[in-house]
Amino acid sequence: MKIGNYDTDEKVLIIAEIGNNHEGSYALAEEMIGLAAEAEVDAVKFQTIVPERLVTSRQTERIARFKRFQLTYQEFEKLADVAANEKVLFLSTPFDIDSAQFLNDLVPAFKIASGDNNFFPLMEVIAQTGKPTILSTGFMDIADVKKSVDFIRNIWNKNNFDQELALLHCVSTYPTPPEQANLLAIKELQNIVQTVGYSDHTLGIEAAVLSVALGARIIEKHFTIDKNYSDFLDHKLSANPQEMKELVETVRAASEYLRSDSKILQEGEKKAIESTRRSIVAMNDLSAGTKISMDDLDWVRPGGGLSPGEEEKIVGKSLLKDKKRGDLITLADIKNLLSKVDN
Repeated sequence: MKIGNYDTDEKVLIIAEIGNNHEGSYALAEEMIGLAAEAEVDAVKFQTIVPERLVTSRQTERIARFKRFQLTYQEFEKLADVAANEKVLFLSTPFDIDSAQFLNDLVPAFKIASGDNNFFPLMEVIAQTGKPTILSTGFMDIADVKKSVDFIRNIWNKNNFDQELALLHCVSTYPTPPEQANLLAIKELQNIVQTVGYSDHTLGIEAAVLSVALGARIIEKHFTIDKNYSDFLDHKLSANPQEMKELVETVRAASEYLRSDSKILQEGEKKAIESTRRSIVAMNDLSAGTKISMDDLDWVRPGGGLSPGEEEKIVGKSLLKDKKRGDLITLADIKNLLSKVDN
């Protein structure tokens, strides 16, 4: 999947999910982008929320709580510039249609949150942009996933958009206990789309690293400046700068172990193969004219001669010349073979 100049086929995309851990402070949001960049993530992601478009007006306390975390559209524009200067991708999840339309000029791809993966009017607006889209799959079973995937793809097809959709395996429990992480679901999602990732809500980095071994090409991990920054729960569930750096380093190291899914001979093996493989040799001293039997053969290192499994090429045939114990027996040493070649 290509997002801007980034190709997840070449390198796992690691997203620092800042979300709302800036708590409405532009200065903190800007600082966190810098810290995420220092941890060598590939992207930072925020959440663009207009509380009155997210929560019913009857829940005034809930709206007031969300307003604590609200940044203005102008602040998001500035944060996009900060991210560009730090050379990390800027992403933000829209939680209403107007925000999706606003973000279209700022983001190279859209991310749809688990809570909105059945919010079809929002998904339609996003799909109509024709941009790469990442769909988080919390709160879904596989039938739900297919329904939302088909919805987005149908819009793309109608508009002749040749675009890519990624699915993030996600369990929307905060924190997610290990026994509920269900990482093997990544394999099932790979039957639906080419690019699958993992939105990690577990504590620690182990699940994220394991997901890469299962084929995840996008890792999203919540990020905080300090786990004890405030009583906002997400801080304690998030990776701090040191943990995020460790996550990046460990995922990169894991990726080196997972370069190919094909069983092929590796370069290091090519250098060692001849000294490690066996060749067919004479078990004892043999005279010219000897009709070779299996009892006359031994199999020893190094390789380079006839290999085990090629005995039928020489058994029952006569030697052209004497052989000492341990000498290679080759096709050129066999009388019957030469006569066939001469004919």
